[in-house]
Amino acid sequence: MWYRVFGKAEIEPSVEALAASLQTEGLVVQPHFKGDDLGWTSGELRFPEGGTPIYLERYLASEDEIRDDLNAYAAMLETCDYSPNNRKLMEHAIQTKQLFVIRSPLDTPNEVFAERILLHLCKFLAKETEGVYQIDGKGWFAAGGELLLQEY
Repeated sequence: MWYRVFGKAEIEPSVEALAASLQTEGLVVQPHFKGDDLGWTSGELRFPEGGTPIYLERYLASEDEIRDDLNAYAAMLETCDYSPNNRKLMEHAIQTKQLFVIRSPLDTPNEVFAERILLHLCKFLAKETEGVYQIDGKGWFAAGGELLLQEY
């Protein structure tokens, strides 16, 4: 399953603050991040028990070629007229400055633990970047976790 965070702020979320936030919630993982002169670009959150880690990618709308992807999300949201939030979310997708793509691990010793980490990551990154997040098959959510648009 894929999780995506659409951030409108250009500020780079701190890897240290992310790791500390996870640890504060009792979500102990081993973070490993890579980056370049524009900040961190990818990361892995490895489980102490092993298994496939949680993979994160960070894309900047100004540097990476993601504008077509963002426009595709906006176009899809425009068709979701069953929700009163579809236009607001469509505008948010268009205004996205950075996109975080998070992949749920295929095999993990503890799926409940992994799900808690994934949701915490989405909320943390959304709060840090004035964002919203989307979970495949579930919907679009505010930074605090409130469902904004159900996916069908």
